[in-house]
Amino acid sequence: MPLALLALAVVAFGIGTTEFATMGLLPQIADGIGVSVPHAGNLVSAYALGVVVGAPVLTGICARVPHKRLLLLLSGLFVIGNIASALAPNFGLLFAARFLAGLPHGALFGVGAVVASRLVAPDRAARAVSKMFLGLTVANIIGVPAGTALGQQLGWRSAYAAVAVIGVVALAALAAFVPHQPRGQQAGIRHEVRAMANRQVVIGLATAVVGFGGFFAVYSYLVPMLTHLTGISDTSTTLVLALYGVGMTAGTLIAGPLTDRALRPTLYAGLALLAAGLVTFYFTVHSTVPALVTITFIGAMGALITTPVQMLLMAKAKNAPTMAAASNHSAFNLANAGGAWLGGLAISAGWGWASPNLVGAALAVAGLGLAFMGGFMDRGGRGSESSEVITSSAAEALPEAAPTTSAKG
Repeated sequence: MPLALLALAVVAFGIGTTEFATMGLLPQIADGIGVSVPHAGNLVSAYALGVVVGAPVLTGICARVPHKRLLLLLSGLFVIGNIASALAPNFGLLFAARFLAGLPHGALFGVGAVVASRLVAPDRAARAVSKMFLGLTVANIIGVPAGTALGQQLGWRSAYAAVAVIGVVALAALAAFVPHQPRGQQAGIRHEVRAMANRQVVIGLATAVVGFGGFFAVYSYLVPMLTHLTGISDTSTTLVLALYGVGMTAGTLIAGPLTDRALRPTLYAGLALLAAGLVTFYFTVHSTVPALVTITFIGAMGALITTPVQMLLMAKAKNAPTMAAASNHSAFNLANAGGAWLGGLAISAGWGWASPNLVGAALAVAGLGLAFMGGFMDRGGRGSESSEVITSSAAEALPEAAPTTSAKG
């Protein structure tokens, strides 16, 4: 089990590195393919679009493919997308390659979360999922700075080539350590789509889009905030972003045990504390040490939300959790786009560089309201909802000859 979770974490590490390294290499990419930096910024959108489209589409198309085989296929697509990015000769092909690299992102996380939850006892499911997510947070501390530095020294293509190598390592680890997990009579695109219509799943996805949008409203403009208001030099912002990643890692570490014990209270607390941290940052952004402490706290609270939302969706999707789990990452990318857009509107309106913090706090409070709505509507409050994931996943894996059982959700 530890080696299987490590293999899933390596996949998450590669995904996190390729997703965010592009942002740090936009000037080099722009020079290399002969476009402006703002035009090169569309490559970030191309990857996000791939995530949004790929998560539900790929999990739907592959709804009957056994989980391990699907992980291997998706990892192979991830490797191909990054190799294509490293070799793309012009902007058009690079845009297509980044879209291709983003396609397996959400599906990999969704399938990986279901696989991780089935590797352990029911009362440790969230901890297993959070260990996979650790790969994503560690990427913000190590992978993204290393990929950026590599791209600056050896050319931006080398960063994508390095990510492809990470993908190959992850592919080998998945093949060696993840056990076979069959999918039986309750697997299929109709079951997955029907599960997505569950109102708790819809509210959970809306909570992720709105609540996590508060996180991205600030993260998207963190560097200009630091340089214009805090007085931190451009050369030091990479270290501050790594500090953000440290906070995210800490939040992920505590999210697993807390979610296993009390899923909804962990989600409520994470959103409330995220809103409080963003309001605090509005006032502390002008002083270096308080700003750095607040940034670390915001990173931790943002990460604390991720695991309970993922487990909630998997639990409420009943016996077809894979598409719901994957769509969570589509929701996060919509939150990225929406939060950045709303934060940018506040700055453009003349409210100042610190204004995205108040926008983000408002989004986090709105997300908390949606989460409370889901809790109020949920009348099945029987113990930890995390344990429902195991029941649902076990039902999904029933062989064709087995009698149909109904998973409680």
